Amino acid sequence: MAKNANLHAAKKAKNDEFYTRYEDIQAELIHYQKHFRGKVVYCNCDDPAESNFVKFFLQVFNAWGIKKLVSTCYVSSPIAGETISALDTDPAAKRAIPYKLIVTQVEDEELISNDRNNLIKLFQKKGNELTALNGDGDFRSDECAGLLKQADIIVTNPPFSLFREYVAQLIKHKKKFVIIGPRNAITTKEIFPLIKDKAIWLGYGFSGGNAYFYVEESRANDFAEGVYDPISGLVHFRNCLWFTNLDIPKRHQPLEIRGNKYYGNEEKYPKYDNYDAINVDKVADIPEDYDGVMGVPITFVDKYCPEQFEIVNANDYRRSEKVPAKPHGLIKDKEAKITLQCERERERERENVLRTYMHQANSSLPELTDGMSTTGGNTHEFSFGSYEDMVARPVIKARKTYRRVFIRRKQNE
Repeated sequence: MAKNANLHAAKKAKNDEFYTRYEDIQAELIHYQKHFRGKVVYCNCDDPAESNFVKFFLQVFNAWGIKKLVSTCYVSSPIAGETISALDTDPAAKRAIPYKLIVTQVEDEELISNDRNNLIKLFQKKGNELTALNGDGDFRSDECAGLLKQADIIVTNPPFSLFREYVAQLIKHKKKFVIIGPRNAITTKEIFPLIKDKAIWLGYGFSGGNAYFYVEESRANDFAEGVYDPISGLVHFRNCLWFTNLDIPKRHQPLEIRGNKYYGNEEKYPKYDNYDAINVDKVADIPEDYDGVMGVPITFVDKYCPEQFEIVNANDYRRSEKVPAKPHGLIKDKEAKITLQCERERERERENVLRTYMHQANSSLPELTDGMSTTGGNTHEFSFGSYEDMVARPVIKARKTYRRVFIRRKQNE
C-alpha cells in the first residue's frame, strides 16, 4: 500500500511540474522590490539550476539588498539535480537528486545563468553552498520546513494539487509570500476566509490574464488542443493568479464606479429570494448609491480594495434558517452537485405523490405541469418543499444564479 501511495504521489508531483517564465516573474515581482531588502528569500519548489525564480533573484540580489537566497526542489521533479549533479566530478553522482542552494554573495559583474562555468564560479564564493538534501525535498518535510522557518519571504510556483496545504503551512508559520496558484482556489473553504479576513490578496497577475508555462515535451498529449505549443514548448492557461500577503499599491486602488445608480434602476439589481442582498451581474455595474449588501461575481476579488469595500459572510444574510449555512460564507458553484441530487429527490417525491393520487383515483396518469396535476378539468396542487431552501446558491424569482461574493461598501468610522 505504501509503495503504491508513493507511486501515485510521484505521478501527481510530475503532473504538477510547470516552469514559470522569467519575464512573468520579473513583471510581477518588480512591484514588491521594497520588501526584499535585508530579507532571506526561500524558493522551496524550485530546482536550483533550472528555476527562473532562482535566476531572477540572483540577478537582483545586490540591487535589491537581499540577505540570503535559498532554493530546494522535490526529488520526483523530472529535472531535479540533473544540471547541478553534472558539476560533480563523480560520475555516479550524475542522477536526479534534490539539492539545496544557499547564496549569500553575488558579484555585480558576474553573469548569472545556468551556464556550468558560471554556476561553478558562483558556488565557489565564500558563504555560498550547494549540497544534496537528506530527504526528498518535499516542502512538507521536516528538513524543508526548517528552512522555511528561517526564511522571511517565500516565492515560488507550488504544486497546484497541494496548493491549499501549501498555503496552510505558510499561514501556520506566519510567513510573507508571493506565489502562483489556481484561480479556483479562491472559492475553497481554506482560501476564501483568508481573503475575506484580509490575510491574503491577489497580486498584479499575468498580462491579459494569460499565463504561459514550460513543460516537458513528453507531456504534450496531457493537454487539450491549442493549450500546448510544440514550437515554444509552452502551455497556455487563463486560470492562474499571483497570491500574496505583501502590501502592494494595487491593493489600495479603489474600484472605479462608473456612475451606476441603484435607485431608479431597481429592476437591474433584483433582490435574492433567499438572501437579504441585491444581485450585481458585473463588477463594472456596482452601484454608487447603494450601501446595503450586494452579491457580485468572484472576479471582484481581483479588484478588492479593503478601504472601499468589505467582504461579508453570506450566512449572516439568509432570509430563512432553511437556507443552509456555508462554512466559509461564500456562495459557490459547488452547490450544483447538491442541486442535481435535490432535483432527483424532488422528482421521485413528485412521482410518488402522483402515483398515490392516481391509484386512489383509479385513473390514467395526468399531464404534468410544474408542481401540478390536471384530471378531468380539476387542478390539484402538490407541495414538494421550497427548492430554493434546499441549496445555498442565490435565487432570483426561483432561478439560481452563479457564484457570488457578498460585499458591502465600507462605512466611514
